[in-house]
Amino acid sequence: MDRDEESAALYVVALTSDADDEGILEGADTVRLAPGLYLVRTSAPQSRLYHAVKREAKPSELFVGRLDGDPKFKGMSEGALKWLRRR
Repeated sequence: MDRDEESAALYVVALTSDADDEGILEGADTVRLAPGLYLVRTSAPQSRLYHAVKREAKPSELFVGRLDGDPKFKGMSEGALKWLRRR
């Protein structure tokens, strides 16, 4: 997926899957917040991100939503807030 800094958007991706989701979206600008919950920064359109996750993870349930700003969160995976602040 493209990562053009000027047009990059922040998305939340939530999925449920029988498979381990640990390695999904490798190589993308992604942070895992919790099992099945990710933040993704990409210049790819929402539809392309949705279909990439759908193909890669084959989830039973999937949600991809664009965020207007930085989210607030507590108790997520170590390093998640640092990842967000670096962007």
